[in-house]
Amino acid sequence: EDGPFSILPNIARILTVLSGPGFDLVGEGLHLPARPLHPVAFAGDIALRAVGVAQPCEDFNVMTAADLPAAQVTAHPAGTSAQGALLALAAGRIGALDVARYDLVLTDQPLLADMPVIAVQAVGL
Repeated sequence: EDGPFSILPNIARILTVLSGPGFDLVGEGLHLPARPLHPVAFAGDIALRAVGVAQPCEDFNVMTAADLPAAQVTAHPAGTSAQGALLALAAGRIGALDVARYDLVLTDQPLLADMPVIAVQAVGL
């Protein structure tokens, strides 16, 4: 449903809609469309509201302290390789591992996934 997002000072946030049509994040002079599998980055100390929530949505949030290395979140389609923290968006295989939906695989090497995944990496480490 439409409503305010929590204000989290000194936190960098990246939200990725996993299911549902998405919604918009709006604040003073700011409009961020949150659409399926398109990560949206914003500062946690900005007052934002979710608007246009027409159907239930699931989302994945990555939150890091603003003084730590930044996170990078990318969506990868089935049949591609990725590395970092890999969130499986369906049951299948990541590398040699059988995984269930929303299992998380940590890897420092690219692994082939036979389902879509969300990859999270720290930038600058």
